[in-house]
Amino acid sequence: MTVHFIGAGPGAADLLTVRATRLLAASRVCLYAGTYLDAAVLEHCPQGARLVDTRVPDLDGITAEIVAAHERGEDVARLCSGDPSVYSAIAEQTRRLDAAGVPWDITPGIAAYAATAARLGRELTVPEVAQSVVLTRAQRDSTAMPSGESLEAFAATGATPVLHPAIRRARELADRLAEHYGADCPVAVAYRVEQPQELILRGTLADIADRVEEHDLRQAAIIVVGWALRAEDFVESHLYSCRRVAAIEATQGPPSA
Repeated sequence: MTVHFIGAGPGAADLLTVRATRLLAASRVCLYAGTYLDAAVLEHCPQGARLVDTRVPDLDGITAEIVAAHERGEDVARLCSGDPSVYSAIAEQTRRLDAAGVPWDITPGIAAYAATAARLGRELTVPEVAQSVVLTRAQRDSTAMPSGESLEAFAATGATPVLHPAIRRARELADRLAEHYGADCPVAVAYRVEQPQELILRGTLADIADRVEEHDLRQAAIIVVGWALRAEDFVESHLYSCRRVAAIEATQGPPSA
């Protein structure tokens, strides 16, 4: 019996991986983050499965549910919003499962920032505009950020920052970022991206907070900032340049028909 940590992607039922749907269908217990998932995701679970919304139990309660299922000989699907490698809290959960002798594995999912970029129709790394994406969060009533990981330090690089659990501090964060990117820097806010309630807000660091407050967004949203969101006049990637292709053909010959 195994606990499957499954990336549920942005929360849309049709954006799960094939492996994820297979594991869900085989698990008699499913723990899920109800705040971030469309209820249709749970339709992949078998009829009669025990469904536990993890908005209610704390870490002790979640662990108890998993251990109890393991002792009954049942596989457990632990749905994580986005991809389990980022902000999924699996580190503390797997540590407890290791201590309890419960086996587990991880199935990746589509990160919310990737789904947002797709909906925007934008690449977040544009040649000579931005070549790095910074996934970070804002500290409020949560664990402290490590020293050196300040928003200003990331902004100084000119990378494309993606801010998680930060929507309630949109105005403060926009003001801080404007000092580095400029008030006219483009911003996108994605609320429940790829779900029926999806809302995409576009603006600048000067006005995005007004738009967020207008729509009363308080959770389940990410903020993407950077000039890559508006880049038009940029150099083309070396990957497909004529010079690179000519160099390859010179050493390997032209591709076979």
